[in-house]
Amino acid sequence: MTTESDTFQFYGTREAETPPVRLSAGKLAADFKDGNLRTICYDGVEVLRAVSYLVRDRDWGTYAPAIGDLRIDQGQDAFSVSYVARCAGPLNTDLAVDVRITAEAGGALVFEAEALSATGFETNRCGFCILHPIVGLAGMPASVEHVDGSCRDTRFPDLIEPWQPFKDMRAITHRVMPDVTAQCRMEGDTFEMEDQRNWSDASYKTYVRPLALPWPYRIPAGEPMRQRIVLTVEDIRSSPAVSAKVADTGPVTLSPGTKSGRMPAIGLVITPEEVGATLAARDRLSEIAPQELLFHFDPDAGHGAEVLKSFAAIKAVHAGRSTLEIALTCRQAPLDEARQIATWMRDAGFRPDAIVISPSVDRQSTPPGSKWPECPPLEEVYAAAHAAFPGMRLGGGMLSYFTELNRKRVPADSLDFITHCTNPIVHAADDLSVMQTLEALPFITRSVRAIYGDRPYRIGPSTIPMRQNPYGSRTMDNPNGGRIAMANADPRHNARFGAAFALGYAARVLDADLECLTLSALTGPFGLIAAENEPSAAGTARPLFNAVASLSRLAGSRWQECLSSDPAAILSFVMEQPEGPRQLHLVNITPIRQQVELEGLRPVKQPGNTRLALDAYTAASVTLMD
Repeated sequence: MTTESDTFQFYGTREAETPPVRLSAGKLAADFKDGNLRTICYDGVEVLRAVSYLVRDRDWGTYAPAIGDLRIDQGQDAFSVSYVARCAGPLNTDLAVDVRITAEAGGALVFEAEALSATGFETNRCGFCILHPIVGLAGMPASVEHVDGSCRDTRFPDLIEPWQPFKDMRAITHRVMPDVTAQCRMEGDTFEMEDQRNWSDASYKTYVRPLALPWPYRIPAGEPMRQRIVLTVEDIRSSPAVSAKVADTGPVTLSPGTKSGRMPAIGLVITPEEVGATLAARDRLSEIAPQELLFHFDPDAGHGAEVLKSFAAIKAVHAGRSTLEIALTCRQAPLDEARQIATWMRDAGFRPDAIVISPSVDRQSTPPGSKWPECPPLEEVYAAAHAAFPGMRLGGGMLSYFTELNRKRVPADSLDFITHCTNPIVHAADDLSVMQTLEALPFITRSVRAIYGDRPYRIGPSTIPMRQNPYGSRTMDNPNGGRIAMANADPRHNARFGAAFALGYAARVLDADLECLTLSALTGPFGLIAAENEPSAAGTARPLFNAVASLSRLAGSRWQECLSSDPAAILSFVMEQPEGPRQLHLVNITPIRQQVELEGLRPVKQPGNTRLALDAYTAASVTLMD
């Protein structure tokens, strides 16, 4: 049983998530949580990751509606759910959504909703989102029925699509397992699909109202808006058996794989706001010993010559390399702006080893159908950087996320490395969704490699809290420490969840052959140590501190792949030591204790015992026999 103390250690907040209600109708099962369905399975195999009715504001923030009149009926071979969800918008506007969900054995799962506003209601999106999983479906066949009645045989994208792979959708059908197919039919509006792996979500998302239509838009007062989702599973197996996923209750097995490579350098991001706190914690900086410091410089935010002087002071106490990332305003000629910054750097005595430069405007997303903002050609920006900062390595890409890099491909011929960030709370912030984003990382890195080949590649800063919102006017404040999408602070960053997420992140991107991985700052809301206003004493190391310090110590060493029978639970890799035995590093990314069986891996201690247990959100290392 998880106590309040456990909850705080795991998540950095004493507020526990409401557990889902498991519903079943024959071989069909789903979790009902916060008004929506999650992990919809047939015979133990995930068919849909979620069916949700979502309402988003003008900044793409998701409303957390008040749910009333909730009724859940679970029968022997059927279930039904009904409720009313109410959203309170700005200027005393309101929206009520009347929902009914039904399913019975051998029949369809139906999720229908009627939205009605007495006042009129502004929104960027109001309606259903359907999530298909990515593992096992990427690159696989699908059949799409369009709103005009035509059908097309196609495939789920393998590499990540920058734009919508399917538009004008009425239904989509895919294979669940041999002789079992699932059709998801969407009624009441025109739907389209986007490849949510762009944002590191572990799903393909089919959503209502095409992005080419204007947003925000207004739901008229007194006009009901009706939509319906119908999931139908066709099972033509002669003798359906219980899925192995249901029958297998044994431990997670780990076994040696064939891939290997070098661990990336580990970086920390330094912002002007955290310069003083970073200098005060210089001993902690030495303790972590990151290979790289990434200094953030944004003239639009008022950063100027004084900021560069403070960066020089930090660089003077850092033994490793440094990079300056510049959000170029591009209000004047790029060369003039770059030379001004170079002059400030020279006067400040600040000379980093590398520069990352990107137009400030490119941090904002340009959705499908939108006009690209005015910006000098990137070739001109990169040429200006080479001229202004001779002798320094030049990186380019995006200071925001892979989404923007995928949609605006940069001319890489003059670049020494490519870089971008990721963020796991763009669309959802519940614990399961955040940890599931790790599944998308190998697809992101493989897509980058498909575009840019073997060019040196960096990722970060990539943290649970969002440092900048490309999809709205601001990040969301989180004074109460909740689980909020697009929030600039997140309590899980401070807890064991955050450490497990970082280690899982590192494990998931190993075969991308990264030059550098940046997962945190030293101080502040993205930092490794607590601030004065936190419940723990100022300067206290967060669990993430040890995770990042461990990764820093491993930088440059050789890793060997370690295959997990359930990578949604346990992630691992083996380190080859220059001198001494190999070490197995593993992390439990779930909220429950996991049993682990080692196959072909013999611990030095108790070599005859290959079974071990790993607590929730816990990492371990095991010394192995050669």
